[in-house]
Amino acid sequence: MVCNTTCMNDKPGDPGYEEHLAAFEERVAKGDKVEPGDWMPDAYRQQLIRLIHVHANSEICGALPEGGWIPHAPNLKRKLALVAKVQDEVGHAQLLYRAAETLGKPREEMIEELISGKAKYSNVFHYHAETWADVATIAWLIDAAAIVNQTMMAEGSYGPYARALKRICYEEAFHLTHGYDMCITLSRGSKMQREMLQNAVNRWWKPIMMFHGPADKVSKHTELLMRWRIKLKTNDQQRQQFLKQYLPKMHALGLTVPDEWDLRLDESTGEWTYREPDWDKFLSVVRGNGPASALRLRTRKMAHDEGAWVRRALEAASGRERVGATSAAAVN
Repeated sequence: MVCNTTCMNDKPGDPGYEEHLAAFEERVAKGDKVEPGDWMPDAYRQQLIRLIHVHANSEICGALPEGGWIPHAPNLKRKLALVAKVQDEVGHAQLLYRAAETLGKPREEMIEELISGKAKYSNVFHYHAETWADVATIAWLIDAAAIVNQTMMAEGSYGPYARALKRICYEEAFHLTHGYDMCITLSRGSKMQREMLQNAVNRWWKPIMMFHGPADKVSKHTELLMRWRIKLKTNDQQRQQFLKQYLPKMHALGLTVPDEWDLRLDESTGEWTYREPDWDKFLSVVRGNGPASALRLRTRKMAHDEGAWVRRALEAASGRERVGATSAAAVN
């Protein structure tokens, strides 16, 4: 059965729903990709819209803390690299909005929900980038946490999202290398530079520990996302992967984690133990109560308003093209 945005039998209780659901889950369990025209449960569609919308918003807002440092980059090489990275992040957002549109939600509606404060974006972008070392830390450790998430999601069940993530992950790998290089440079620099980097890590460690979302025992969405292979690893599994992969690299640069986290390696399991983040604080931040939340939305709204003339010009040009095509068809 083909449906482009909604189906008459995609909700529990609809005629034939259980049969369609069983066939859908059998396909997903085999690793098949779900495409926009395929039958899918409405709950699957809504979970994907929620997830992709938040991801797209995060790419847009994630460009803002780093973008503010472009004029203050220490040299031309760093400035050019940062400009390219910010441009990539905005491009990622456009890919993701397009993937969400295939599920029936218009891009204009998603952007309006972002700038009005209705839609969420990643917790890490609700904080200020106070120094150049913050830019380095974001580019290395936050992008590293993002890659842990995105490489996993790129193997997920929804085709358009998975394909968009494949491309995004290629570019994020360059971003991570760029950030790692900056952190290496700062860690080998003067005492002031080393302290600046450690202070940045201290500030960002709480947002980083919360990045992959609430602990599995309190997460509302993980079970369903795993069942339908939208996600292939739980939030806690992703957090462990990040810690195992990047803590040794941090220690090699002489960086430490604040003592308050009581971060320890359990030799018997190979897992890292830590003080559980404050998930109520996490929810408050993503709902728009973070230190930089108001600034992010003001900046985003200003850019949207100032770019209105470009959208109008594109719409006018598109209208002229349609009229021209119609006239040419009539003549022929």
